Amino acid sequence: MPRPNVLFFFTDDQRYDTLASLGNPDVLTPNMDRLVARGTAFTHAHIPGGTSGAICMPSRAMLHTGRSLFHLEGAGQRIPGEHAMLGEHLRANGYQTFGSGKWHNGRDSFARSFSAGAEIFFGGMTDHWNVPAYDYDPEGRYDGQCPQVLAPTRSKEETYRDCDHIAAGTHSSELIADAGLQFLAEREGDAPFFMYLSFLAPHDPRTMPRQYRDLYCEAEVPLPANFMAQHPFDAGVHQIRDEVLADYPRKPAQTREHLVDYYAMITHLDAQIGRVLDALEAGGLADNTIVILAGDNGLAVGRHGLFGKQNLYDHSVRVPLVWAGPVVPQNARREAFAYLFDIFPTLCELLDLDVPESVDGQSLVGAMQRDEPVRDELYLAYERLHRGLRDRHHKLIEYQIAGHRHTQLFDLETDPHELRDLSADPDCAAVLADMQMRLAQQRDAWGDCGSEWGEIFWREMEY
Repeated sequence: MPRPNVLFFFTDDQRYDTLASLGNPDVLTPNMDRLVARGTAFTHAHIPGGTSGAICMPSRAMLHTGRSLFHLEGAGQRIPGEHAMLGEHLRANGYQTFGSGKWHNGRDSFARSFSAGAEIFFGGMTDHWNVPAYDYDPEGRYDGQCPQVLAPTRSKEETYRDCDHIAAGTHSSELIADAGLQFLAEREGDAPFFMYLSFLAPHDPRTMPRQYRDLYCEAEVPLPANFMAQHPFDAGVHQIRDEVLADYPRKPAQTREHLVDYYAMITHLDAQIGRVLDALEAGGLADNTIVILAGDNGLAVGRHGLFGKQNLYDHSVRVPLVWAGPVVPQNARREAFAYLFDIFPTLCELLDLDVPESVDGQSLVGAMQRDEPVRDELYLAYERLHRGLRDRHHKLIEYQIAGHRHTQLFDLETDPHELRDLSADPDCAAVLADMQMRLAQQRDAWGDCGSEWGEIFWREMEY
């Protein structure tokens, strides 16, 4: 059999628990559920956090290079030529590489990764109905003007109530799916392909066709168990862009409205993923295509009094990660601790390719096929403000905010929503000391102490 194709769906701001088949009955995701049934879901996939308020930028740089957080240059704004990239590596090994959608890591790195593309967005966020997307430039300069977008910018209310009457403009999720469908229809030759579809949804501004919003009723969507009117203390993110999307203190009705918009965007996105999966099957390609579904980071949307992803709680650092296709076990769940930067070496092993020396990640094939462990604990970091460690039983989060230190310790077995801080409990003193010791060990292993972000954080800590 020829070497498998690779189809990669990458979503923007999709939290780990937003697939119906993985335990959330409040969101409709029939096509993502198809992938879960056909493949293996890693239920404890994470990002390590981020070194920028735009968490997605280092997250995407880690994904495409297989490098860990403090081995990136400039928080992932650019990717040096000596760091091998996933698309670049597959391209060098005979793959047609096609990219569409969000690319947040420099134009030169896109040119290195893909031999074809369409509807390429080099920004971080935009109006979903007016995406300033580029056509593919084979020379990789992308220095001309974007194609003109004719649809007027519309408010959320105008969009999901009146979208049937928009004269021009296509929603970003449909735009990217259309580009993928066109590639499948027009590709020539027998070379295997790597198709990377990087959606802008469900990132705000959350707008979608009206019929998807109408699938949900705010009164029927429950608030999360860890909803709070405000965070217990200043976490240093109070005025960051994501956090001012809703009023302080957080209100139940407003939070439900945001949740419904979030779920409706995911359901619309799910429908576009379904269109591509249908085309894959209709073209006789499904049996020899590895399909990956993953998200760049999570999102709070009211949990812990937060709305963004600039924190180390599970709702913001855990992400969906589903594999399907040849040699992938079907309808399987794996609890192995995974990072997104493990995807690069995992694909290399599945495709029988060498792993470039610049890659830090670990292959997940053993976990996928034999349920083997990958790592015992996870190191987490946000900017110069937060550091954390998670193992199978506990999570430690340390905060250094304007000279003030806060410590949190959670028992994840009895408190999965991270509500009861045990750091001051004398019965947990030994656990706390052990977690703090191991946090320092991971700090050194990750090269954090010498980083521009870690140097500031650790200078004030008594570690």
